[in-house]
Order: sequence, then structure tokens, then C-alpha cells
Amino acid sequence: MTDYPHPIIAREGWPFIAAAVVAALVLHALGWNAVAVLAWIVVAFMLQFFRDPARDAPAQRNAVLSPADGRIVRVGPARDPWLERDALLVSVFMNVFNVHSNRSPVDGTVRGLWYHAGAFVNAALDKASTENERNALHLVTADGADITCVQVAGLIARRILCYAEAGDKLVRGQRYGFIRFGSRVDVYLPPGAKPKVAIGDKVRATETILAELS
Repeated sequence: MTDYPHPIIAREGWPFIAAAVVAALVLHALGWNAVAVLAWIVVAFMLQFFRDPARDAPAQRNAVLSPADGRIVRVGPARDPWLERDALLVSVFMNVFNVHSNRSPVDGTVRGLWYHAGAFVNAALDKASTENERNALHLVTADGADITCVQVAGLIARRILCYAEAGDKLVRGQRYGFIRFGSRVDVYLPPGAKPKVAIGDKVRATETILAELS
């Protein structure tokens, strides 16, 4: 996987930001100042949406960190459809005001990846995990724990980006992907993992501990 350090603004956003700035300048040049103001508002929205701040990971080594900013919408037992196992599922919903950079929840080796094309229902709904476009990343820790981290497209999301490849070794907090404009990340953990968050909690990628591995 190509090394990609944490920038201030995610590289995925620069085409959108540049287009919005050009549109605002053209509108000003045409004298359509009222409309140009709206274009500058769009520029401001793009800048906040594509921000990508650096984060410091907690020192606790058995911690599973949040792979995304957002709000917890599900915590509990579930069936991992990718590894066909019983698991603890923790789901993070990202709205358009959250940072959308996705980061590795653990130190681990990428054992496999799966992509599934699908629909674009509201990512806050549980059925998004089985019906929406999604990309799954299977990570194995040094202790042999299996973690499945699934990027799920949302109602207006139209592009899931994953830069990891099979065989890559990721460290906690390492940026591995991005989802544009509203989405969800599902994390399937071994059944013995102890959840540290509850439904409704707000979490921050890399900084918030989702669960502890036994």
C-alpha cells in the first residue's frame, strides 16, 4: 500500500475543492455575486468535509480503535458474513460533518479484501450493512485475532476508496481508505471482545477505544 501521511486536507477532496473555487471565481467575474456567495459556502463545506487531521493512538495494546469519526449505531452479537463466524459487531455512522478518512483499528496483517456492489440506503439503518455498496478488510493481529472492518456507502455516498492490499501490514491509526459523503463502518470482532462504547456514543477515529480484545 502506498504510504500516505495525514495531511490537513485529504487528497480525495482537492478536485472537488478546486472545482468549487473555480466556480466561485467565475461567478464573481460574471457579476453574479449573490450566487458566488453560495459557491463560497460550498467551498467552506468541502474544506470541512475533506479535513484529515493527525490523531494519536492510545497506548493500550489490546484496544480496538475506532476506524472512523461518528456515532455508534450498533453494539452487540452478530454474524460476520465475510468470515462466516459469530462476532461482536460495533457500527460507526458518519454524517457529512464528520471526518471521512478511515484508519486501521488494530496492528495487523491484511489477510483478504472483498468488495460488494449494492444499494445506497441510509447508512444509519442496520440493513445498510447487508444491502449497500461495501468493502470489507480482513485483519489478523499478531495474537491471531480476526478483525473484519467494513466500509459501507451511505445514502449519498458514491465512492468507497480502499488503498490496502492483501499482505499489507497496518499499524493502529494508519489511514487505509476514504468514503465520500456520508457512510458507515462496521467492525466485526471475536465474540470474547469486551465493548467499551454504547449506542449513541460519539467516537473519533484512532483516539476512541471501541473494544478490548481478550
